[in-house]
Amino acid sequence: MSYQITVQPSGATFTSEAGETLLEAALRQGLIVPYGCKDGACGACKGTLLQGTVDLGRYQPGALSETEIAAGKALLCTARATSDLVIEHRQITRADAIQIKTLPARVEKLEKLAPDVIELHLRLPASEKFQFHAGQYIDFLLKDGKRRSYSLANAPEKEGVLELHIRHVPGGLFTEQVFGTLKPRDILRFEGPHGGFFLREDSTKPAILLASGTGFAPIKAIVEHALAQGNRRPLHIYWGCRKQPDLYMRALPEAWAANYPHIQYTPVLSEPEAGWTGRTGFVHQAVMADYPSLAGHQVYACGAPVMIDAARKDFIAQCALPEEEFFSDAFTFSAPGN
Repeated sequence: MSYQITVQPSGATFTSEAGETLLEAALRQGLIVPYGCKDGACGACKGTLLQGTVDLGRYQPGALSETEIAAGKALLCTARATSDLVIEHRQITRADAIQIKTLPARVEKLEKLAPDVIELHLRLPASEKFQFHAGQYIDFLLKDGKRRSYSLANAPEKEGVLELHIRHVPGGLFTEQVFGTLKPRDILRFEGPHGGFFLREDSTKPAILLASGTGFAPIKAIVEHALAQGNRRPLHIYWGCRKQPDLYMRALPEAWAANYPHIQYTPVLSEPEAGWTGRTGFVHQAVMADYPSLAGHQVYACGAPVMIDAARKDFIAQCALPEEEFFSDAFTFSAPGN
């Protein structure tokens, strides 16, 4: 049995087979949907049910509250249709001609940017042209069918090479390999590109680019792409970390801000060492202090789910940010051994 799904206000339609999630169905039929974790943890794919019924599936309470459920909210990554549906989701759009591929890639460089962050460069096969939007991610294909997702840190203008920033997760199936045994010329397989986290170039609104930790990777790609395209819309980068060494590429955004009048950069530390004279506290609260009203802005947030969840709620409730102008990619981690 299949169900007809209509998305408002775009009018996009797709079908969902019994047993598959709405996200799986939408992606299968070429729609771009904002999502992060795919398992009900981050809330990035949340939409509103206008007509019909769904099985909400298994999700984490922090991603979908009882109040939101009462208001018709559902997570597309866990919800399964039980009738034809009309849903409201202002960020669902038709995909373009970019093709999802499964490819091998050769490790070209491994460089430690911080004690727990490695910059990984992959060289693509010479015969393959890999297209993606700056800000999207790839899935590494591991043994036993397991996958690990990482954002691309370079813009698509840099052809033939993919750059990723890998943070060490103790006991992590993939990161233990990256930090322990991976070496130049090794071959990795990946699938991509995936995700709806990329700069909406049809907008001229000033954009807040909000990162925590290695969430800076896709922000870096977005800025590099905007510069390559000659896009001069105002960009304000906020990078939140615990301590100074966690700002593992701090010279790069500093240089952007020094050389381009339309780019600003604000680092924020939550646990600063003695001598730090910059901003402190939670990074999204620094944004709120600088921008009491975000009514005329877009926000692109990437990093820890707790930061993204807090930013989404506070920016919409307290800073008048339109809900459809908040774009996010939450970094979630699999338990060791999974």
